[in-house]
Amino acid sequence: MSSSDLTEMFASLTAEYAPRLLLAIVILIVGLIAVRVFVRVIRRVVSRREVDPGVGGFLTSVLNALLNIVVLVSVASTLGIQMTSFVAIIGAAGLAVALAFQGTLSNFAGGLLILIFKPFSVGDFIEANGIMGTVVEVQILYTLMNTFDNKRVTVPNGGLANTAVTNFSVNPTRRLDLTFGISYHDSIDRAKALIGEVISETESVLAEPEPVIGVIEHAASCISITTRVWMNRTDYFPTLFALNEGVKKKFDEHGITIPFPQRDVHLYRHEIGDGSSGS
Repeated sequence: MSSSDLTEMFASLTAEYAPRLLLAIVILIVGLIAVRVFVRVIRRVVSRREVDPGVGGFLTSVLNALLNIVVLVSVASTLGIQMTSFVAIIGAAGLAVALAFQGTLSNFAGGLLILIFKPFSVGDFIEANGIMGTVVEVQILYTLMNTFDNKRVTVPNGGLANTAVTNFSVNPTRRLDLTFGISYHDSIDRAKALIGEVISETESVLAEPEPVIGVIEHAASCISITTRVWMNRTDYFPTLFALNEGVKKKFDEHGITIPFPQRDVHLYRHEIGDGSSGS
């Protein structure tokens, strides 16, 4: 084939496919921009409606993925790719992707289970898989959480849907259990009375259910007195800090000893002779 034939063939192919390619590029760019704008509008509409934030975030993530697929299919159709062949290729690729990304599919299914059964919602404070934090958003594959020290943690939905989740934000009140040790020489009744005084002075402690104070153990170095009080869940940590500090100060004022493990070390001097025998 001569160079003139090649030039003619290239010109023919360019004249035939260049408009399609240009149109496909325009559809791709405009489509992706339109999808981004549309999803942003939907997210704003959902946020203004009385829709659960977790459901809204999940649905907008799914909508974004589906619309991007529609744009890619439109681009393929513009380029002249037969849809039957395209669907076959997508099916084969889908099977390969499904086998390669089983964890991703598990996360997707986990996200659906979270939205259906609602073990937690956006804004709840939870603990799962050793991670404790506030739920920020439930996405299509992951759940975003903020920890106590304001770190953003991305947790796979598959793991959250298949593990025990402790939700601290469901019930309006919580119980705080504390244990204080006193010396065996101190008066149990006196120590209990002092702990009761600290509880009565702590405004965040609820009167009902009634606080409980009692001896729970005769430990190796102390008498362990347990204290169980109830408070509103938002007052948990202030109450924890106040009781620990208050009981220590009260014990110090009244000579109640808080013992700690001690160890007595005895040193023995062993003299080694020179091995000679005396006469």
